[in-house]
Amino acid sequence: MDEYNAATYGDRIADVYDAWYEDLFDTEGAVDLLARLADGGRALELAIGTGRVAVPLAGAGVEVHGIDASEAMVARLRARPNGADIPVAIGDFTDVDVDGQFSLVYVAFNTFFALTSQKDQVTCFRNVVEHLDVDGVFVIEAFVPDPTRFDRGQRVDVGRVEPDEVVIDASRHDSVSQRTYATHIVITEHGTRLFPVQIRYAWPSELDLMAELAGLVLKERWAGWRGQPFTSSSEAHVSVYGRP
Repeated sequence: MDEYNAATYGDRIADVYDAWYEDLFDTEGAVDLLARLADGGRALELAIGTGRVAVPLAGAGVEVHGIDASEAMVARLRARPNGADIPVAIGDFTDVDVDGQFSLVYVAFNTFFALTSQKDQVTCFRNVVEHLDVDGVFVIEAFVPDPTRFDRGQRVDVGRVEPDEVVIDASRHDSVSQRTYATHIVITEHGTRLFPVQIRYAWPSELDLMAELAGLVLKERWAGWRGQPFTSSSEAHVSVYGRP
């Protein structure tokens, strides 16, 4: 495999991404909340991917822009009805390399963790602030880390077993760097496909500190897009950051 970079995950998985994850994401809830938070202003999606959030959000009347490192993922966005109308910059969203200011910047479905170092994550926060309107907000949806998933720093999970297909996830965990190195393995009678993914997870409190370093504070935190209360047993969070 070529050296892993910001585009690797998207380039490998683009053709199956929506089929795999469409049912796992609350698109309707996300679009409703993001449209309210945009409050008539422009929105920027970091790692816009195939556009499964951006396209319906634009359909709700929000001017949406995007950035993504994977041209293969953006090609899937372009193939959606009205997807070609959304401006997209190709690049690593660490640097948030787009023009203008936005009332909403958001990153969904754990994708903030695709930035694989704490330094890159802090840099992203700081660059987001440079692109936020005075009253703008930055929204992150992410899982709450659970290191107990791993046994001696590793995990093998069988996702699906069918007569013509087996899906296995194999991963290693580095608790010092808070990184996981995983590969989705799909075995069929036609061969084997590998979908590598590397992430650097962060606890909600660590994200709050990153926000503070960038000049933002936590405005709201829910357990999901529909405003579910966030508690100590929540497995995911939607966090809204803005200026004090």
